[in-house]
Amino acid sequence: MNHSSLPSSSHPLTQYGWDAGWEAAFAPYAAQGLVPGRVVRVDRGLCDVVTPFGTLRADTEFVVPRDPMKVVCTGDWAAVDPEGADPLYVRALLPRRTAFVRSTSSKRSEAQILAANVDHAVVAVPLSAELDLARVERFLALAWESGARPVVVLTKADLVPDPVTLAHAVQDVETSAPGVPVLAVSAERGEGIDTLTAVIGGATAVLLGPSGAGKSTLANALVGRDVMEVRAIRDVDGKGRHTTTTRNLLTLPGGGALIDTPGLRGVGLWDAGEGVGQVFSEIEELARDCRFHDCAHESEPGCAVLAALDEGGLPYRRLDSYRKLVRENQRIVARTDARVRAELRREWKRRGAEGRAAMEIKRGARPR
Repeated sequence: MNHSSLPSSSHPLTQYGWDAGWEAAFAPYAAQGLVPGRVVRVDRGLCDVVTPFGTLRADTEFVVPRDPMKVVCTGDWAAVDPEGADPLYVRALLPRRTAFVRSTSSKRSEAQILAANVDHAVVAVPLSAELDLARVERFLALAWESGARPVVVLTKADLVPDPVTLAHAVQDVETSAPGVPVLAVSAERGEGIDTLTAVIGGATAVLLGPSGAGKSTLANALVGRDVMEVRAIRDVDGKGRHTTTTRNLLTLPGGGALIDTPGLRGVGLWDAGEGVGQVFSEIEELARDCRFHDCAHESEPGCAVLAALDEGGLPYRRLDSYRKLVRENQRIVARTDARVRAELRREWKRRGAEGRAAMEIKRGARPR
């Protein structure tokens, strides 16, 4: 039976996210006798692809370009050789709708794709440790930039028995996540799982967060069975022991899919200017009233952002975090964009000259 010709609603891959759009994108490959499939796991040179005929092990030789942004990734939709081919290859990848990308290091200009074609980015933040709001903002910037809709999940809520304290924690994160749902969840007790399922159900979600955030326990709760290994947390630093080592795509009982990821130590930005703007939307809104359109919100006259800071309407921590992420993103973009590099050099020179002039005035010398 030619499953690729079935209506998308009755297609065997519907539970994995197959729809009319993917069907149309796959049509040229169907004409070649290839089979549609979604990548559920990637290993060195091989990947597991779920197809209408089951999960197949396929070689990725034909989808390993030099550009790291285009390598096969968990969540990709692919055109695969029909069952029985030996060897069996992934022949092509369908154009991605969304991609969660991070910089592998703040000192290098290399990108890494963590998940493809995701609708929701679930950022797991453990309540077993002090809230790191700056880290939450960093994750959210990447989530918004990916094209996915972010959700913040405060895991291990059972460790905060006082409802008032828990409500304050939720409120603190909400101030750092404008427009983003913030849910307190206890996977151990099953609390909040139904609410989270209602938010991400029927779509594809990627689960992100540091080691020790309880992602594997949360994944098991969402999937409804123990599919991910869970290990104890180290008492020394409260971190996990890297239980999840690969990115795996799992189906949810009520429809939709979940991509679990290893704990992320570093979350470097990658050309995430719009994402940063979305996370700090209140600062971007204030900036529209600044006297100068290129105001850096440092010491310029007529700066609406600094005025809000002085009046107490904007917390200094938010502005400081915003500045850091903007600078980091500019550095990353500059390494890959010659035009931006040139603009940044001019800006650095201008600020340097202004700084030197200000110091000379302060010392009573006449500026040059």
